[in-house]
Amino acid sequence: MKILITGGAGYIGTVLIEALLKRADVEYVTCLDNLMYRQEGLFSFFYNPKFRFVKGDASNYSVLEKLVPSHDVIIPLAAIVGFPACAADPNRAKLINCNQLEMIADLVSWKTKLICPNSNSGYGVGEKDQFCTEETPLNPISVYGVTKCEGEKHVLNYGGISLRLATVFGTSYRFRKDLLVNDFVLRAKNDGFIVLFESHFKRNFIHIRDVVKAFNHCIDSYDSMKGQAYNVGLSTANLSKLELCEKIKGYIPKFTIKTDEFAKDLDQRNYIVSNEKIENTGWKPDWSLDDGIKELLNAYNAFNAFGSQTQHTNL
Repeated sequence: MKILITGGAGYIGTVLIEALLKRADVEYVTCLDNLMYRQEGLFSFFYNPKFRFVKGDASNYSVLEKLVPSHDVIIPLAAIVGFPACAADPNRAKLINCNQLEMIADLVSWKTKLICPNSNSGYGVGEKDQFCTEETPLNPISVYGVTKCEGEKHVLNYGGISLRLATVFGTSYRFRKDLLVNDFVLRAKNDGFIVLFESHFKRNFIHIRDVVKAFNHCIDSYDSMKGQAYNVGLSTANLSKLELCEKIKGYIPKFTIKTDEFAKDLDQRNYIVSNEKIENTGWKPDWSLDDGIKELLNAYNAFNAFGSQTQHTNL
């Protein structure tokens, strides 16, 4: 099995590559990435003869044309991620998040396994106490959500699989501090306090290694899952921002939580999600939110010893 991952040098990609290289049925894994952030997480894989790297832009048709037809599994991770980055450059967001998938769907053969991540941010603002399922109409409220949902259409029209990921947490070879759980734990550890805007807004969460497990599960169960979208999250972790902070406070009792219900959160997503559909296919998460909080605290404690700097993002 020959696997191509676009954007493989990123947060999810580096952990996914590690897992795929361990599969006995994998001939090689090709990572296509332009290294625009000067990522170094791929260095750990060059010892493995099954790892291949191509430096290039996933939005370039000629680059994709050379790579896509020779691979059995395509996992397009390359994306402009998050509402601030997409709002800053909507044309680039459309090119990577949507047009890339259109080009890939045009280049794959009928037997290619195409598995693409989407964000469950496409649900936008859900109805109070109503779970969003895969049948819930998508209602993206940001450039990020719109472009990712448009890209999903190309994947599903081909007959591929779309994984609507919850907010991911946990460590990686290309770590991100700006994701909600990762960021809140860092604030609790280093600052000892936080001010929440619209603290009742809810989201679903999922550990990065359970995301990787979901991709592997889709490869193995492709024939029975293809042509459909699946929510991927922790059914035990549909939490408001305040509930998330209170859980973190259980590990850092001195963590002070303040709320400001007069200020607006720039990210207006607010929904709870059902993950029953993918669970019924046999996938189950291994990592709880508590596991992730402890993991992050261990990591931050270690890196604080080297004088790492706290980086904050908007709430």
